[in-house]
Amino acid sequence: MNQSKIGTFIADKRREKNMTQAELAEKIGVSNKTISKWENGKCMPDYAVIQSLCEELGITVSELMDGEDASKDSMRAYDEEQILDLLRRTQTLESQRNSLSGVVLIVMGIAFLALSFSIGGSNAKDLMSGLLLGLAIVEMLAGVATAVRGMSRQ
Repeated sequence: MNQSKIGTFIADKRREKNMTQAELAEKIGVSNKTISKWENGKCMPDYAVIQSLCEELGITVSELMDGEDASKDSMRAYDEEQILDLLRRTQTLESQRNSLSGVVLIVMGIAFLALSFSIGGSNAKDLMSGLLLGLAIVEMLAGVATAVRGMSRQ
């Protein structure tokens, strides 16, 4: 699946229908910036809007995923429902991975925090303790941000 090729295909089909990005966005319930990201290959459409996108562009889900019109003699191994289900599962797994990464960062931050409190006594140890404390705080904040971003996509 080539995001850039799919994005170019979306842009071509939109232009064939004489629609602006804003018009297409309004019809399928997303922002025109989202359409722009798709067309530039920066991200893929969410599985929840793929069917309405395909209907507006007059294409099939298979054609969208291939990034090209299907030839008349082509045969598909998967139907559209299977493709949509696969996309839904992939996007769900991606958000779960982000959430899990956030939790791992938070746990590592807590470990560094505990380690920073156990070190001290001399100037070198106090410096190391301070560095570990700083690292713990940064890691926990990054973990919270990553976990929240992952949960918001579910």
